[in-house]
Amino acid sequence: MNGFEWIVPVILTVITAATPLVFAGIGELVTEKSGVLNLGVEGMMVIGAVAGFVTATLTGNYLLAILAAALAGSFMAFLFGILTLSLMANQVATGLALTLFGVGLSALIGQDFVGVPVEKLPQLNIEGLSDLPIIGAILFGQDILVYFSFVMVGAVSWFLYKTKAGLILRAVGDSHDAAHSIGYSVIGIRYLAVIFGGAMSGIGGAYLSLAYTPMWAENMTAGRGWIALALIVFATWKPGLVLVGAYMFGGITILQLHAQAAGLDLPSQILSMLPYLATVIVLVLISKDESRIRKHAPACIGKIFHPAA
Repeated sequence: MNGFEWIVPVILTVITAATPLVFAGIGELVTEKSGVLNLGVEGMMVIGAVAGFVTATLTGNYLLAILAAALAGSFMAFLFGILTLSLMANQVATGLALTLFGVGLSALIGQDFVGVPVEKLPQLNIEGLSDLPIIGAILFGQDILVYFSFVMVGAVSWFLYKTKAGLILRAVGDSHDAAHSIGYSVIGIRYLAVIFGGAMSGIGGAYLSLAYTPMWAENMTAGRGWIALALIVFATWKPGLVLVGAYMFGGITILQLHAQAAGLDLPSQILSMLPYLATVIVLVLISKDESRIRKHAPACIGKIFHPAA
């Protein structure tokens, strides 16, 4: 058994790399299922990261820090909703602006906390089970957000495909005019979906600053929000495949770290490119099958809804 002990730290690092992608991806999936394309995931994540870190530093309460991160992400998403749903601004341009705004605002808020360490998010060690060889640390020694990420994937899948509310949400995303004609509040439903997506992105950002690297650094999301957006297309808007994709990209991230540690004779910049290069390759391969994308993508994604039309 000792010969396989190296597996444990590798799997643990993959889990930590994948968890923020799971949160951001599952939140954006719900947003896009309602017919809204929010490219501001990166901005919402980094605001959640700084809000969670500052709250944890000042209060020492991690549950309060996670809640603060969710609220910060929700607030950013609400701003996006006002601009795109109420004022009918272009969703792509507004999402890009939201990312730039989030990066700048987070740097301002966190300027006095750069490099300040904080105790890592506590792990939920279960006596007797956490000490089991290999599976103990992997299954029973994670922090609360790792378990919560799996819960949210299951909850979102159940909501979308097993509940009337989920059916309504998908109907709004597929045909907002038809949903409006039978009395559903398209704008209200989309606001709820956008705010939920912001909350999940905020929590994903908080995981970075409280568990992945328990400290604050400017722009610490480092493009993970864009990877989360690519995950939705990779997963063809299915919650289970978002989880699979997040762990696949998490594994690629860890691969480049282990390659650097092993002294692989390649420039560090090339190794650091691996997760993003993999994202581009996956998107290129998927985009070749346009019928697959059209079949699963919400028909009204990115389209502005005009109630008076």
